[in-house]
Amino acid sequence: MKISNKTIAYNYEPFIIAEIGINHNGSVEIAKKLIDGAVSAGCDAVKFQKRTVETVYTPEDLARPRENPFGPTNGDLKRGLEFGKKEYDEIDRYCKDKGILWFASAWDEASVDFLEQYNPPVYKIASACNTDRGLLEYIKSKGRPVILSTGMSSDEMIDKMVKILGEKDLIILHCTSTYPAANAELHLKNIPRLIKKYPLAFVGYSGHEVGAYPPLVAAALGACVIERHITLDRAGWGSDQAASLEISGLHRLTTELAALSSYMGEDKKYILDSERPIEAKLRRKNTI
Repeated sequence: MKISNKTIAYNYEPFIIAEIGINHNGSVEIAKKLIDGAVSAGCDAVKFQKRTVETVYTPEDLARPRENPFGPTNGDLKRGLEFGKKEYDEIDRYCKDKGILWFASAWDEASVDFLEQYNPPVYKIASACNTDRGLLEYIKSKGRPVILSTGMSSDEMIDKMVKILGEKDLIILHCTSTYPAANAELHLKNIPRLIKKYPLAFVGYSGHEVGAYPPLVAAALGACVIERHITLDRAGWGSDQAASLEISGLHRLTTELAALSSYMGEDKKYILDSERPIEAKLRRKNTI
């Protein structure tokens, strides 16, 4: 499977997505710094999210009091964090200049239509939207590869999602939707099980934990796509910051992921040439 010119395959170096989401805090300049961090760490893509605020949220929810940097209501916050055409035009230009793919999770049909103008290489379905049949069908109709996050979902629910989307050109991300997720909530054993269950799709991992290394374990278990939230400051303002990796942590993760195939090696045991001098020095007896 291909996303743009990038190969998605098992037993291959994982496709790495740096999830910017709303960690830009409404600032294109912060978004650019996060893109730079993703590029420097060798990520394959960065991801944002796109919502039509008045469609995704009810008037009552938007009017709810919520002090934030943009105003006194929840609506002020949601609108302040939402990029429009001016901002995405600049993100599109900047990512092309930096040589990195970008795409977004569309939370409603109008957001899909908005993103279509940028010819996205793939659509992401967020965990919050994965039970919206109409949205799944609309995204499927665009004929692009789809990445499906499975947070807040049971096996039965995932079966229904996959039936709507089809396994062809589908990437299923095992995911736990707590921010941040505790280690005991990750349940990474689901990854090889999902690989076996959906043989025509591809399976990856979207992490919201504090540490940098659960995605490495996920990749060792077979995940061929790794998505991880990134931030400039885990202690900064914003609901997703604490569940994200700072750029230094992202570098640690991508370095280890690049070395994973070397760690895994071959699935047979024999005496290595480098062991022969040690064998001659340390072996006491060879009577078997």
